[in-house]
Amino acid sequence: MAEELTEQELHNLAMNIVGEDLKSNGFEFLGVNSKLKKDPQFVALKNKDLHFVIVRAVHYPQDANVYDPVLMQTMKAHADKFEAKTYYAGVGLGHGTDYAKPVIKNEDYTMVYNGIQEIN
Repeated sequence: MAEELTEQELHNLAMNIVGEDLKSNGFEFLGVNSKLKKDPQFVALKNKDLHFVIVRAVHYPQDANVYDPVLMQTMKAHADKFEAKTYYAGVGLGHGTDYAKPVIKNEDYTMVYNGIQEIN
């Protein structure tokens, strides 16, 4: 029987996608937190600047690029205390043959990921 990924497994998948993107763009990880609802997920350095990255796995029909503005401003206020830049990384995940269906364990998946968005 097909088994859907749990929220934690979807979150981990999104973290891997974002982590690979950050690594390939020259970010160096200082801290990684993969627990659900524990923000930020990545604390990273790039060009001697500190960066806080908040990762969210989202499902169709939610838009992967839309974030909770209240949460992001709260995170930005926290990051500002550390002179860190704040980013949102939304990853839309769906089944490999139909994005509108849930991701199934050991099956292909589709994703919508447009990189990190700076929160100003």
